[in-house]
Amino acid sequence: MKDSIRKWPLWMAVDVVLIVLFALLGRREHEHALSIGGILMTALPFLVAYVVVTLLSKPWTTINKLFPVGVLVWVMTVAAGLALRVGMDSTAALPFIIVATLVLGAFLMGRRLVTSMVAKRLGK
Repeated sequence: MKDSIRKWPLWMAVDVVLIVLFALLGRREHEHALSIGGILMTALPFLVAYVVVTLLSKPWTTINKLFPVGVLVWVMTVAAGLALRVGMDSTAALPFIIVATLVLGAFLMGRRLVTSMVAKRLGK
């Protein structure tokens, strides 16, 4: 696990890609333009929230932890991301809140779970 912790910028980048993927899939599902600008504008509030919360969580030691840090990063990414989204004059209807919570949870917690399992398997 120590080797994967030293690679925290890589794991943070993977999480960023997953958040962008969330935005891309959502835009595609709702038949919005799949332009880079559109995808980034959808992802931006969640990316900002994720980066701030992750950096505050001392990622050089916690980037792959499921509990409690992983849960905190996930919940705060969703909550702050939704607040920023509304602040940017976008909508945050209940179905969107539910989907964002579930998908980002699956992505952010799933990545941590896989990382932890692989690290254990490799004996790190």
